Amino acid sequence: MAARLGVALGIAFTVAFATGLFSHFLQHPPSWLDWPSRPTWLYRVTQGVHVIGGIAAIPLLLAKLWTVYPKLWQWPPLRSAAHAAERGLVLLLVAGAMFQLVTGLLNIAYTYPWSFFFPVAHYWTAFIVYGALVVHVTNEWAKVRRSLPEPLEGGRRGFLLTVGAASGLAVLLTAGETVTPLRRLALLAPRAPGVGPQGLPVNRTAQAAGVVAPGPDYRLEIGALSLSYEDLRRLPQHTVELPIACVEGWSASARWTGVRLGDLARSAGASPDAVLRVESLEPHGGYRTSELRPPHWTDPLTLLALRLDGQTLHIDHGYPVRLIAPNRPGAQQTKWIHRIVIT
Repeated sequence: MAARLGVALGIAFTVAFATGLFSHFLQHPPSWLDWPSRPTWLYRVTQGVHVIGGIAAIPLLLAKLWTVYPKLWQWPPLRSAAHAAERGLVLLLVAGAMFQLVTGLLNIAYTYPWSFFFPVAHYWTAFIVYGALVVHVTNEWAKVRRSLPEPLEGGRRGFLLTVGAASGLAVLLTAGETVTPLRRLALLAPRAPGVGPQGLPVNRTAQAAGVVAPGPDYRLEIGALSLSYEDLRRLPQHTVELPIACVEGWSASARWTGVRLGDLARSAGASPDAVLRVESLEPHGGYRTSELRPPHWTDPLTLLALRLDGQTLHIDHGYPVRLIAPNRPGAQQTKWIHRIVIT
């Protein structure tokens, strides 16, 4: 039973590790890496799988610990140096896995009873946990191969079915935050995709960000250009359907209307290999600026959006101007834009 649960956990943690790395490097790409802007839905899927899969792993981890906890209290606790190293590795794996799942669950619930910066701690702990997992699997693989073909008696089979049902139920009650047909079942989702100003959720309101609606003197600066809100409205308008995909796992599609960023950047003198830094009116915060590399700012789907589903942007959605681009985390769809620096 422990072998079967271990295999399931190994798969779940591998998927979480891979999708988590994708999310991290999409938000913090190294200088030599330009992520593609297509397919438009890729980040929506990978981050949804990361969060929903992490929730599904919680019953698996608890069940795994329940099956093996008697071994944690074996006496004598340390029989040799090799045994001490093995137990230390297991302790590291268990503690790290619990840390990742508990803090991850609190993060998607927007609850932070700690002083450390969650993304950094979550990222580096992932390497520790997955490294410990790889070593543990290598040490135990011979036992696992011998154990998997053995049939399970009724009680153990029922226990595994119950654990599988618990994981499946967790997925069913959460997946609706990004899988539209399951939206009504998303009872455990921290955000209902259709609830919010103009029918779209927001994580950070204008009030929370310290932003007030700009007055008539508002200007958008890009390169040597300085444009008023009315100037932007008079430029050719385009409408695209793109999702907002949040790092907390929820996502929702909407129709956005505005000016193609590529057209405006080229008019301002941007070269094809330029990098754009988008700056918000938000006075502070880790995501008040974002960077756009050529695959994204040259994509015709990338807009400086003025309207959402045919209506002028609500202040909480970034009025007067916000960024919307394909295959990009919601935290980098910068709101309340006032300057774009071409580098």
